[in-house]
Amino acid sequence: MHARIWLAASAILLTAGCAAEATPVALPAAAPKPVEAAAASSGGACRLLDFGVIAKHTGARFDVAASVERGDTHTCVLRAEAALLPELTLSVTETSIDTSGFTQDVLPRGATKVTKLGKVAYRHHLPKTGKVGPVAEVSWLATEGRLATLRWTCPNGTDTAEAEKMTGKLVNLAKAVDTRQL
Repeated sequence: MHARIWLAASAILLTAGCAAEATPVALPAAAPKPVEAAAASSGGACRLLDFGVIAKHTGARFDVAASVERGDTHTCVLRAEAALLPELTLSVTETSIDTSGFTQDVLPRGATKVTKLGKVAYRHHLPKTGKVGPVAEVSWLATEGRLATLRWTCPNGTDTAEAEKMTGKLVNLAKAVDTRQL
């Protein structure tokens, strides 16, 4: 009989414990997911650039953008947060220069003319200097009276042939830049 009482009491105690709600356990908050800011959020000439479009044309991912405006010139510099180079710079300047003035005063010696980019355009690469590698450059006279230049500064140790190859990629990127949006 004592066994039956203990058995009944144990059953009542066990079921009473199961009926109570468990105390909620506080979980730590999930780490915030990083949000990729658009290059355009830096203003100025950066409004003309998009990190995704740049990656599509150049194969490089940038995530830091800074812009500056001085007079009629708007400049945007792009870098990857983890490295100083490569660096992509876009400069757009209001100008009254015409195509012959561009050819005489802007077109560097040894540059290759580019078709289907603005009124007149060129692509050019420069040798390495100091602590930076070679530079790829594309410049064009846009139809709305603006002179635009894309410069790609390569890391030190980059072969000059890579800079020349980058000029072709910059031409395609330049065709996607609408300087009228500035």
